[in-house]
Amino acid sequence: MTTQPAPPGALNLSTQARGQILLGVILALLLGALDQTIVSTAGPAIQSDLNISNSLYTWLTIGYLVTSTVVVPIYGRLGDLYGRKIIILFGMALFIVASLLCAISWDALSLIGFRALQGLGGGALFTTAFAIVADLYPPAERGRINGALGGVFGLSSVLGPLVGGFITDNFSWHWIFLVNLPLGLIAMAFIWRMPNLRSSDVGGKVDYAGAFWLVVAVIPLLLALSLGKSNPQPGETAYAWTSPQILGGFALFVIGLGAFVFTELRSKDPLVDLKFFRNRTFALANLSIFFLGASFLAAIIFLPLFMVNVVGLSATGSGLTTTPLTFGLIASAITSGILTQRYGRYKPVMLGSLVVLMIGFAVMGFTLTPQSTQLEVTFKMILLGLGLGAVVSLYSLAVQNALPPENTGIATSSTSFFQQMGGTVGLAILGTIFASTITDSTTVRAKAAGLPPAQTSSAGPVGKGAPERGGAPNLKQIQKGISAGFATQRGQYEKAFNTRDTAAAQELLKDPKLSEPSRGALEGIVNNTLPESARPQTLQGILTGLNQGEKVALENEEKRVEVFKGAFTDGIKRLYQIGILIVLIGFFITALLPEIPLRKSVDGDETPAFAG
Repeated sequence: MTTQPAPPGALNLSTQARGQILLGVILALLLGALDQTIVSTAGPAIQSDLNISNSLYTWLTIGYLVTSTVVVPIYGRLGDLYGRKIIILFGMALFIVASLLCAISWDALSLIGFRALQGLGGGALFTTAFAIVADLYPPAERGRINGALGGVFGLSSVLGPLVGGFITDNFSWHWIFLVNLPLGLIAMAFIWRMPNLRSSDVGGKVDYAGAFWLVVAVIPLLLALSLGKSNPQPGETAYAWTSPQILGGFALFVIGLGAFVFTELRSKDPLVDLKFFRNRTFALANLSIFFLGASFLAAIIFLPLFMVNVVGLSATGSGLTTTPLTFGLIASAITSGILTQRYGRYKPVMLGSLVVLMIGFAVMGFTLTPQSTQLEVTFKMILLGLGLGAVVSLYSLAVQNALPPENTGIATSSTSFFQQMGGTVGLAILGTIFASTITDSTTVRAKAAGLPPAQTSSAGPVGKGAPERGGAPNLKQIQKGISAGFATQRGQYEKAFNTRDTAAAQELLKDPKLSEPSRGALEGIVNNTLPESARPQTLQGILTGLNQGEKVALENEEKRVEVFKGAFTDGIKRLYQIGILIVLIGFFITALLPEIPLRKSVDGDETPAFAG
């Protein structure tokens, strides 16, 4: 059994020095995690301001995840070769610049593009941060540290929605990206002082050919999954599953994946060493985290849309709803870390957390209604948080413990890659299911309510409650506006008929929807051909028709709002129901996971090169 050297300088660092490095790592993680949660609560406002369709909405997140996912293995390898410090500093610098560009975005495409650039920097933050912890602490001590890092994600889930909601409600969504600038600069100042930790015996070079084929495989797959739809509507950003665009995307994925595997098998310094998949712990943990990554995003990304568009909350109120999830996540992450460190076992904690997570998804997926209140949803989110906490850190710990210390970067980047890949693929698929469910449910509900297609075709989330485009409709306010419009019409008719006001009559004649009897009567006023004795009776008939029209319009608007909220709720519930199945798959895979005793040293004396 060969002893692997520790990263240079790691074992000689004082407790204070390690603490300062850890503080910088925490700030870096907070930088990336805060951005994700801030954007989630501002999403409805962004969707309204930039007029983003339901099918394209998820690309506010997918654009970030695609790029941050494909670069994870690259950053992991670069960190092993050249040191963690330079990689994390580069990632933070790029992240900050991209955040500034996001803040000045002018349309949907520019924002999605800058979010993709932001992902190139964000990919370095998550991967390198956990690798630095692995450099500094042995696996037996990492449970507590990784639990604290998991708590950082929870803290960002508290601060992000609250800060993002407050900024969106009181200023503009553009400002949520500027929050990253001061936080990023502070984190860079701390990390600037750390030594450039890396494994001393790692040689070779970066597998750029493998990275290229990975991009060729991943991006077309995600595009095809997010843009594919069974029955795309005219003008919608979507294509039929059998269209050349979607089939071409899947074909490129197959070609890219085959070329990637071929390249990795022949490379002396592969981006992903495929021999690691012979390690059952490595293979099963990464497969499980792939599925669980999708469930993590399903629980968080879409809920603010429901709270804004159905419950009718502001962005700040929507952010407050996720607070219990965050507290549950923090408590679960820290507790799971403590239990793992105390008993030296991580698998029972994983399985228990997944059971709680499935219960949380079931509660949301089968009890959510259009009448659900903020308080009701808030309490339901606690279970989701308790289940998600252990997912953040324990799978990474299991993989790190199963591989030799010199492969820490690969181990960490692998779990980050598969979690983000699962989240990205899952989000693309779930976004398509979400939009399709809303469309189908709207059609069914509108038909049952007796509404004409014109009354429901505009239904769709737009975030700031613009009733004419189906936002978070305030029924009383909308009906008040309808009544005011009819009152104005009645006043114009009374002026035209009672005082023979030809200007009022001519204004009314401009209405293309004017009935023929009303048009004839108004022309009689203008041309003075309508007898004065017939005017009162004609006016009374018109006013009676207007009153009846107002009644029908008010009733239809009430039905339209009910249809919209019901269809939107159906879409959200469907996502949580699918989440149950996703977590169940992850549970069964985790149950097969070998549990290796945790090492008590950084240098790897206690672990065979390929345990598990």
